[in-house]
Amino acid sequence: MGTAAIAVIGSGSWGTTLAALAGSSGHDVRLLFRSAREASEVASTRRHERAVPGLELPPTVRPVADLSGAIPGTSLVILAVPSQVMREAARRVAPHLAGTTVLSVSKGIEIASLRRMSEVIAEELTAYGGRAASAPVAVLSGPNLSSEIAAGKPAVTVIASADAAAAQAARQLMMTPLFRCYTSTDVVGVEMGGALKNVFAIGAGIGAGMGAGDNARAAFITRGIAELSRLGIAAGADPLTFAGIAGLGDLIATCSSASSRNYRLGHALSMGQSLDDALASLGHVAEGVSTTVAARQLGRRLGVELPITEQMYQVLFEGKSPHLAVADLMQREPRDELTGTR
Repeated sequence: MGTAAIAVIGSGSWGTTLAALAGSSGHDVRLLFRSAREASEVASTRRHERAVPGLELPPTVRPVADLSGAIPGTSLVILAVPSQVMREAARRVAPHLAGTTVLSVSKGIEIASLRRMSEVIAEELTAYGGRAASAPVAVLSGPNLSSEIAAGKPAVTVIASADAAAAQAARQLMMTPLFRCYTSTDVVGVEMGGALKNVFAIGAGIGAGMGAGDNARAAFITRGIAELSRLGIAAGADPLTFAGIAGLGDLIATCSSASSRNYRLGHALSMGQSLDDALASLGHVAEGVSTTVAARQLGRRLGVELPITEQMYQVLFEGKSPHLAVADLMQREPRDELTGTR
């Protein structure tokens, strides 16, 4: 596939990084900003320092502020907005779509509906009707720390869709020599892995701040994948997805890197900061906070036990000491390691 037109809705760190990535392949990329002033400034400097310090945008990336001018003629529309505003973004995009594939790169679950991002998008496109209703929806997820990708370091990801042709087409557009894309039809598993790993990354950051050590981190990651798998399988995912890039791969990266916002949030909490202060110091959205709420509710709806998620909820929203949360996890009733996963 040659070059194509791509619209990126959302100019945060991930949206800007993906715009630069696609632009590096020669694609005509329209990166949507909230204001004409910001779009003009980035167009002039070729940098979006607030989102991705030091990244120079390729000349093929065009900052825009007009949604109606961003989407027409595109082969792919990337939605890179926080999960809790995804519905609004999909609703705004729908009138401008003409069967174009929509690719969600956000990792979260909508609190109000407990829906995954692909479900939220599909609902809004169907509600609008017309040609928007026929637009294929795909999702992208994997161990994709945006700072590393922006710095030109190699990474892999998974693009999943119920429409295999749409996933393959998106893969062709997004793949570069340093960004390898795989495809999948397990949209549920890929999205659940991407969303839930952020909850566990907060816990991993707490453990690191407490000096828990490598043994504890390895144990936490493996128990995290067990908990993630239980909920994902109950939601209809293929169990094998959680052993792959969008499951274990993403979990390892996010629970091991200080580049992860959620990891840094957990570390700040372990140092005694309040949730509000820790979020303010981040300066960016930490999806694990809202996902903790949604995952806890979803677990209760599906009858799935989520001990780590429950402890994270109590730390984030009920003032529980991170040290006490760790102690409570360690002192749970002993059981078979594979309980609830088979």
